[in-house]
Amino acid sequence: MSNTEPDPPERVCAGTEAAGTEILTPREVPLGGPRAMTVHRTLPQRARSLIGPWCFVDHFGPDDVAATGGMNVPRHPHTGLATVTLLFAGEVEHTDSTGFANTVRPAEVNLMIAGSGISHSEFSNPATRVLHGVQLWYALPESERFGQPGSQHHVAESVELPGGQVWTYLGECAGLRSPVETRVEALAAQIHVEPGEQVRFDVDPEYELGLLVDQGAAQLRASGGVASAGGDATAVTSRELAYVPPGSDQLTIAAGDEAVRAVLIGGRPLGEQIVMWWNFVARSHDEVIAFRRAWQAEIGHPDAEAAGTEARDTELPAAAAGMDFGPFPAGTPDPLPAPRLPNARLRPCS
Repeated sequence: MSNTEPDPPERVCAGTEAAGTEILTPREVPLGGPRAMTVHRTLPQRARSLIGPWCFVDHFGPDDVAATGGMNVPRHPHTGLATVTLLFAGEVEHTDSTGFANTVRPAEVNLMIAGSGISHSEFSNPATRVLHGVQLWYALPESERFGQPGSQHHVAESVELPGGQVWTYLGECAGLRSPVETRVEALAAQIHVEPGEQVRFDVDPEYELGLLVDQGAAQLRASGGVASAGGDATAVTSRELAYVPPGSDQLTIAAGDEAVRAVLIGGRPLGEQIVMWWNFVARSHDEVIAFRRAWQAEIGHPDAEAAGTEARDTELPAAAAGMDFGPFPAGTPDPLPAPRLPNARLRPCS
């Protein structure tokens, strides 16, 4: 999915310490015109911009495709990140510039690693009546961000636990390890808790964790770290994202009268500061300028040269200066041009 805000802000993202579990509330972001889908975005935000390597969390639906047109995102670029698409309902057709094309369905995961540059499109297919799911991005570390782009598709395995069920999409959760290669330690899993029940499983104490509740109201308890100070559970309602700092080795998620469905993300703190703008993850404002200029030139947009004339005050990596977003099948809808750059220049803090 593209960040289709008409004037996306440029954000400097870095890890932030916390004394315990935090609740992050979403903001609504319309993806296009008045009939377009609206997503609920919990990352990035002013209070917290990273959870482990995860830098972007969009929650969408249940969306009546007849009313909104569903997901309709033509070819657009990405750099320095990986995208993860998880669905609860509906189907999405994915095509990218590596030649990879497939249909994403519930209980499956699509991982696309942008690396040094990739472009892709996403459309809900004609059979989809209701579209519901999440899209997540994680930032690639310096050692991987200019690596080879690529995509993977995986049907998740699940394990039944007392009180519920866990599907592991990326990394390891509840004793299940996904075979998907992520190039960074990243966890993504789906949790289902039966009404009036709870599930409990071990987690890596070095991980930052985030629990996004899709359905129901959860009571979250993190054991073994600062998040469990006082022993009280934290209430997490639908569309909220609960952040759990490192130090906990076990999570307990309880449901009330309604079943809980949630997505768990996590990983070791990235330990690097990033600059995010539109669909690019960079390390400086000047890299963003270079990425935008390369994309505009590649699609033949007339403002390509103007976008690259701003004064530069940082030395760009060679890979950033020669960005290539790859070929795309003929006959596809016109690609999305990049929005206008912000007037202000942002730099990661030291």
